[in-house]
Amino acid sequence: MGALSRPEEVVALVKLRVAAGQIKRQIPPEEHWGFAYSMLQKVSRSFALVIQQLGPDLRNAVCIFYLVLRALDTVEDDTSIPTEVKVPILQEFYRHIYNRDWHYSCGTNNYKVLMDKFHHVSTAFLELGEGYQKAIEEITRRMGAGMAKFICKEVETVGDYEEYCHYVAGLVGYGLSRLFYAAGTEDLAPDSLSNSMGLFLQKTNIIRDYLEDINEIPKSRMFWPREIWSKYANKLEDFKYEENSEKAVQCLNDLVTNALIHAEDCLQYMSALKDHAIFRFCAIPQIMAIGTCALCYNNVNVFRGVVKMRRGLTARVIDETNSMSDVYTAFYEFSSLLESKIDDNDPNATLTRKRVDSIKQTCRSSGFLKSRGYHLDKSPYKPIL
Repeated sequence: MGALSRPEEVVALVKLRVAAGQIKRQIPPEEHWGFAYSMLQKVSRSFALVIQQLGPDLRNAVCIFYLVLRALDTVEDDTSIPTEVKVPILQEFYRHIYNRDWHYSCGTNNYKVLMDKFHHVSTAFLELGEGYQKAIEEITRRMGAGMAKFICKEVETVGDYEEYCHYVAGLVGYGLSRLFYAAGTEDLAPDSLSNSMGLFLQKTNIIRDYLEDINEIPKSRMFWPREIWSKYANKLEDFKYEENSEKAVQCLNDLVTNALIHAEDCLQYMSALKDHAIFRFCAIPQIMAIGTCALCYNNVNVFRGVVKMRRGLTARVIDETNSMSDVYTAFYEFSSLLESKIDDNDPNATLTRKRVDSIKQTCRSSGFLKSRGYHLDKSPYKPIL
């Protein structure tokens, strides 16, 4: 009855399924492109959906950009690779994308397939326009160097946290802005705004993935900055245990409040986009991020299991995001939902309210607010059957 109580989500889910079916029929016939697009669907289904709406040349470039960085990330994430082996691979990865024969076996499941058959990605990369190739090479080089730095360095301070997120996500924002510019459809966005687009997504993922990361085998890799979590516990893994729930949630709220500082930059970036497909490509993940922040805020379940937006609501976001009015509305509603969860006794309550108020004021001042009813926890609708 859960889905039936939200008829607007049922319609969106049906549309999403139809669109997913169309994507499968659009996979190019060449073996290397077929591998690239089928792999994209396997490692990021929602991303594959928005990418398919881009123009053909830009779509190919963004697909390969994503897979190259996904492969780089697979090397970084594999905790079984010795540091002395991993660091040189990360540093030299940008050179390997020009080598049709290079591959490196690591990762698990679909990520292992991506790494074992990386020559398909390289073959496709070499067919891209020179402007696209140079942008992808530059970002891969800078990201690999940054990842290598943090293999040997813990995230201690908030400054470290910002720097790490810049390397693994802010640079993705840089790269996408350069690809959009190379396609001739957008002006080159300021690096500061491109960086915020990446940091907002990355920080949201780091917050949400606490339990998965802390339980990583053979050893955990955590990116919550010590400067923040040490205010609430002696060891980061203490948050897993029920007796520490109150402090765990306070730390969680501190990190969500930190992430919200990027929201207004993201709104500014998106408001300058001209191409409708590029706009949707950028806007849908950002709305998912603000929604996930609202869902995770003050939610002890982040320390108990997987916390994510339900599929029906995700489908609605994908279906209903077509203009800045839709973005302002989503940011306003999800910020309001987060605001409703603020506990006056939380150590960061005042700062959280200040940042939420600022986001809501930006959305209100646009003059484009609608009413959507994005409900995270319960539906306003009665069951229809």
